[in-house]
Amino acid sequence: MNDTIDYQRMFWMSFSTRFLSLRKEHGLTQPQMADKVGIHLTQVRRYESGEALPSLDILKRIAVTFNVSADWLIFEDGEREPQDELKLKFEAIKQMDEEELKSVTSILDALILKHQAKRLIG
Repeated sequence: MNDTIDYQRMFWMSFSTRFLSLRKEHGLTQPQMADKVGIHLTQVRRYESGEALPSLDILKRIAVTFNVSADWLIFEDGEREPQDELKLKFEAIKQMDEEELKSVTSILDALILKHQAKRLIG
């Protein structure tokens, strides 16, 4: 149960910080932010203070309104990036010609499907 609470607290902190920075970067007051996103002023205040979490619909609206990704709104920097070792491998893959790239993509797709099937089966 504590893991869930810690995860939610981490989400709140990153979201509330980014939500507030979006408003300030665009030079908006809280009422202007509410109007721009289409939410009530009280929600803007609650999001900025970390007292509330937005719904998926609101996250999508914020992302579209400010041309940012939902991932950027909710994940900390580097949280969803591959490990350094994988980054180097992906850099090497980017240098391959189109045919080699298709082969690597097919292999990765097959391995991902195999992994997902194993998880479903148990």
